[in-house]
This record gives sequence, C-alpha cells and structure tokens, in this order.
Amino acid sequence: MKTKNQLILLLGIIAALGPLSIDLYLSGFPEIGKDLNTPINYVSLTLTAYFIGIAIGQLINGPLLDRFGRKKPLIIGVSIYVISGLGCAFAPDIYMLIALRFIMALGGSVGMVATRALIRDNFEHQEIARAFSMLILVFGTAPILAPFLGSYILANYGWRYNFVALAVYGLLILFLIIRFLKDIRGPQEDYSLKPLDIAKGYGQLIADPRFLLYALSSGFGMMAMFAYISGSPYVVREVLGFDEMNYAMVFGGNALAYIGASQVNRLILKRFEVLKTSKVVSLIFAVLGIGLAVNTALGIPSVALFLVNFLLFLSMLGFINPNLQALALEPFKAQAGSAAALIGALRMLVATLASAYISVFHDASAWPMVSLMTLSAIILLALLWYPKWQVQSSKVLPHG
Repeated sequence: MKTKNQLILLLGIIAALGPLSIDLYLSGFPEIGKDLNTPINYVSLTLTAYFIGIAIGQLINGPLLDRFGRKKPLIIGVSIYVISGLGCAFAPDIYMLIALRFIMALGGSVGMVATRALIRDNFEHQEIARAFSMLILVFGTAPILAPFLGSYILANYGWRYNFVALAVYGLLILFLIIRFLKDIRGPQEDYSLKPLDIAKGYGQLIADPRFLLYALSSGFGMMAMFAYISGSPYVVREVLGFDEMNYAMVFGGNALAYIGASQVNRLILKRFEVLKTSKVVSLIFAVLGIGLAVNTALGIPSVALFLVNFLLFLSMLGFINPNLQALALEPFKAQAGSAAALIGALRMLVATLASAYISVFHDASAWPMVSLMTLSAIILLALLWYPKWQVQSSKVLPHG
C-alpha cells in the first residue's frame, strides 16, 4: 500500500467481513428453516457455531500471524472462508450448514486478528488509536447496509445466495490482499508453534498488568455493546412499541452516532493523550448508563429522552473501543498477532456472556439490557480510575 490511508481502507474492507458474515443472512432464518425442514432454534445454532468458531479461530490464527507474517495466513484463511461459504450455499441439511458456518468462522477470523496486528505493525503510540478510529469509519457501514442487502438478496434470489454473496466478497478481499497488501513484518523463523509455547505466550500476555487492565476494560465496553445488540430488538419493538422500519432507523442512527464519535475521537487524539481521553469518556459513559437506569426505573416516562440517552451512551463506545484496544496492543509489537487474538477472543467471550444474560433475565421489560449496559459502564469506570490499577507494563519475555 502506498499510504497509511490506503492501508486503513484495505483493512476496513477486510474487517467488514465479520459483521457482513453475521448480519447478511439473519433475515433468512425462517426461510432456511422451511427449506431445510428444521426448527428455527436449530437455524440459530448456525450463528452460535460462528461465534464459537471466531473465538477459537482467533486464538489459533494469532500465533500463525506472528510466525508466518500477516499476508500468507490471511490468504489461506480467507480462501477457507470462501470455500466453506460456497459450501453453505449448497448445504443439504442443517447439520452441514452448522458445521460449514463453524469452518467459515475459523477461516474468516484471521481477518479480525490481522487487521489489529497490521495496525500495530504500521502505527506507533497515539497513531494506533487514531488508526482504529479510522478503521471504524470504513467497516462501520457494514452493520448498517448488511440487513438491507441481505433482505434484498433473500427476496429476489433466496437465502442460499446470501452465502454466495459472502463468498464473492471473500474473493474480492483475496484479490486485494494479494495485489496490494505489503507485509512489512514478515515471518519470524524462531517463533515456536508448539502448543505449550503458544499457551506460555498467551499466559505472558495475561500476566502483564497493563495488557490485562486495558483488555478487560475493552471487554466491558464490548459487553455494553452486545447487551444493546442482544436486547434492543425486543426493547425497541416491544417495550417502546416501534415498528420494524422505525427500529431500523433507531439502529441505524445509533450506528451513525458510533461512527461519528470515532471520528471525533481521532481529532481529539491529535491534542490529548489516549489514556486521559479514555478516562474522561468512561466517566461520561457511566453517567449516561446511570441515566438509562433511572429512566427505566421511572417507567420510561419520555421515550424521546430515553432514545437520546441511548444514542449518547452508545456513541461513547466510538471513543472507548479504539482507544482501549490501542492501549492494550501498544507495548506488544513483537507479539501483535497473539495480543490481537487474545483481545478478540475476550471480546467474543463477553459477547456470549451478554447474550446469555439477556436471555436468562428476560422479563418483558428493558431492565435486562439496561442493567447490563449500566453495570458494564460502571466496571469500566472503576478499572480506568482506581489508582492501584494504574500500572505500567511489565517486561514480556520473548516467545519461542
């Protein structure tokens, strides 16, 4: 790539594979169930399998990216994604579809890890967080457009062509990687892929106080995000009484606010340090979370006020997500792949916990969603502000 802006554009295209792989086919769940003669809860297992595959795949791909460089694992992983995506389009039954979705995730997860690692390879210090903010601008449009594109393909061609579309997008990514991606880091011949050495490398990262602090903080930010993703369809449609189109507008508006905040963050970081910015934002985040809780406790007397509070709360994640990932990755240039993988796996873990919390505590109100969003914000605030947890990074031993 000739410039860093071009690199961010390419990484954004790669990163968009994640939300596209989830959002593009969701509208086709009923049709998949009918076509494969299976209950809808079995169809939902295709999404569960994908989440599990992403978590496992990131932990596998991280060391591979550190050992073989970024480009070769990306080409192999995306190729696996394309082949399994085409397999999903021809799946004869639900069991094959579930298995192929898992394999898709194993292959596609390399892009999630590689984008973070490549940002760490090519940017330093304050630039890392600004690069993550720019990345959000590129791939953040995917969750907005994917449901509409998926519904169009479903209505005109059928659910199987959603997977054809994903495979075609994967082929586009393959072309761009082969043609334009420059791997400035290259392979590390002395990097061991023995299971015990990989486990030791991950253990060293977890044992590093700075990595643990910021990775956990990032995880609680994502817990608030996934509480919203899991709970908002019911809250907005059933509790607030919005129809499907109005829900899409609320969802899209929140997504735009998140993207917009990430760009404000990029500008702020030209003048202010990443950690100080994150601490101030975490305070606002917690106050807005408490505001949501109070509004809910009062029975949501003003829907408009609730929605504004909702939007402002979610927009804070446009500061929190890029900044905390940058803080966690910054000390680990030599282990960027493994560090990025561990952060990604942690984020998938909290996504699963958030979804489970919403399901277990569902009570026909907004409380399950709002309580988890508020709790996540308060814990994040405590992590960033408690003086004894403001530690410096310890020395990470070489992996090998």
